[in-house]
Amino acid sequence: MDRIRIVGGNELHGELPISGAKNAALPLMIASLLTKEPLTLNNVPRLADVKQLERILENHGVDLAVQGRRRGEDEMRGQRITFSAADIVDTCAPYELVATMRASFWVIGALLAREGEARVSMPGGCAIGTRPVDFYIDGLQQLGATIEIDGGYVNATAPNGRLKGGPVKFPRISVGATHVIMMAATLAEGTTTIQNAAMEPEVVNLGECLIAMGAKISGLGTRTITIEGVEELHGAETDVIPDRIETGTYAMAVAMTGGDVLLKGANADHLEAPLKVLEQTGAKISREADGLRIVKNGNAIHAIDAEISEYPDFPTDLQAQYMALMTRSNGTATVRETIFENRFMHVAELMRFGADIAVDGQKAHVKGVAELKGAQVMATDLRASVSLVIAGLAAKGETIVNRIYHLDRGFERLEDKLSRCGAQIERISG
Repeated sequence: MDRIRIVGGNELHGELPISGAKNAALPLMIASLLTKEPLTLNNVPRLADVKQLERILENHGVDLAVQGRRRGEDEMRGQRITFSAADIVDTCAPYELVATMRASFWVIGALLAREGEARVSMPGGCAIGTRPVDFYIDGLQQLGATIEIDGGYVNATAPNGRLKGGPVKFPRISVGATHVIMMAATLAEGTTTIQNAAMEPEVVNLGECLIAMGAKISGLGTRTITIEGVEELHGAETDVIPDRIETGTYAMAVAMTGGDVLLKGANADHLEAPLKVLEQTGAKISREADGLRIVKNGNAIHAIDAEISEYPDFPTDLQAQYMALMTRSNGTATVRETIFENRFMHVAELMRFGADIAVDGQKAHVKGVAELKGAQVMATDLRASVSLVIAGLAAKGETIVNRIYHLDRGFERLEDKLSRCGAQIERISG
């Protein structure tokens, strides 16, 4: 099993390209199931989760044409992939394909909308909380679907082969459920209003793609999204937005190690809350024509509290990285997680570096220490994995990060990008 070896202590300098957002690419790929015509996506990241969803879509009958897959083909630019779902050959998403990635469950909305039926295995993915699919199921039922759960599968059918629009209100904000219901509603009969919808840029990216495909959608970027169903959608071409989580991750790495890095292609508008907190810690952040520049000198890292909440607030997917940064602060910072109930699994691993962290329910109190020391650590989930990399970059001595398949799910060529900016980091195979 691959590992990452880091020798800490180097500042980061140079340009670091930001990849397309995984959390946008996955629902955009699934949207290809809604039309018989080709859907072309630009700036698709080369990630394990993208490859897995490609397999799932091919199982449903989607043909793929990929440019930029091979090494050496513009490695620091995303892939261009055309998805052609002229015929859906199978409306079942089996356990062996769905079990490893939660977002694969989202095919249920698109399949149900287009084919009037779907059989999808209950999802898997990172063990960072319960994340039930109740919201998805309740939403589809409010659109008229008949749902049965049998043997670990969700069996869904639409009366007379077509869903019916109507009001859908989520009891709690859910990005995944917003994706699913928005896709399902595009081909439903009548008008659907999603209340308590997610406002994330990735939801807006999907909605704008669906509009380009002929969907009638209003209210993107607000808590109420309205969709007027149409008879069919057509092909389109859409760019995957830059990954705001990757952007925030590398910004925090620079803030921790020191240096001067241009995050090329980053969109600062998608990260206003965490960037504001990062500036308070002492980093200098400036918007430039081709990205976002992060500069940090040798001065102290200020301890600043952070509350994790839904967009546009501080994102949960940056919580672990921020906690790593605070381990070297000049005081004590409190990080409060309000999204997932089990997202402090990285704390024990950070403490192997010598971090001083006390967990109290959904709060973590991080007391800065003068020095972190390299250690053998183990990745626990996708985002927590990269917090260990950040700590290793700033730690004295050698760090080995094990179980890095989590990293490959969400960070494209991480070690290549960091090494080009001066980090001493390498992948060890086997």
